[in-house]
Amino acid sequence: MNSRKLFIAVLLLAGITAFFALDLGRYFSLAFIKDSQASFQAVFEQKPVWVTLVFFAAYVAVTALSLPGAAVMTLAAGAGFGLVLGTVVVSFASTLGATLAMLAARYVLRDSIQARFGRRLDEINKGIEKEGAFYLFSLRLIPVVPFFVLNLLMGLTRIKTWTYFWVSQLGMFAGTVVYVNAGTQIAKIDSLQSIASPALIGSFVLLGVLPLLVNKALQFFKRRKVYALEQGSPLAF
Repeated sequence: MNSRKLFIAVLLLAGITAFFALDLGRYFSLAFIKDSQASFQAVFEQKPVWVTLVFFAAYVAVTALSLPGAAVMTLAAGAGFGLVLGTVVVSFASTLGATLAMLAARYVLRDSIQARFGRRLDEINKGIEKEGAFYLFSLRLIPVVPFFVLNLLMGLTRIKTWTYFWVSQLGMFAGTVVYVNAGTQIAKIDSLQSIASPALIGSFVLLGVLPLLVNKALQFFKRRKVYALEQGSPLAF
């Protein structure tokens, strides 16, 4: 590992260590968000731009370092900023943080893992190249795939950074709206599990599978059209 990779790895480790050593997790609990809602609102009314930027930066840091707390911060965004502004802030902050986490994993870990599990990664890369944006979009929609795990795994692939960014933005949008909207009614929420009901998760799974099914259907009709043209059939469509 060269000095630059080592520096980045130490920086990431220092951020994660500080989070737990200083017990910063206490600020990312549902109870703390509820208790602080009034004071947050008062500060936001006085300095809306400053508060929004600080919140945005904190959200990016949490997601980039793969720390626990993103779900609670999404609720806090709904409670403090409302549905529209909260959705905009969380959507871009979560996508930027996810992209930074992916790039960090790619820069720090990819070479060593490639050397050790090269053949397995080749298979994953083939899947990415074959399914492209459909594959990532489906994984982003299905909430059973942990957010931080997907960021790290995608960093080990050859997916393009811009593709990763915009597909993640679209794929996470539905879940973002659901959680931000729930945050606008935070007083009625007792736990995060009460938001992610089985019916809601099932809906996301169906949405996640749909793009892959559409892609498979398009490939089928494309192959059928090519075959029909090769046979000289008038049914080529």
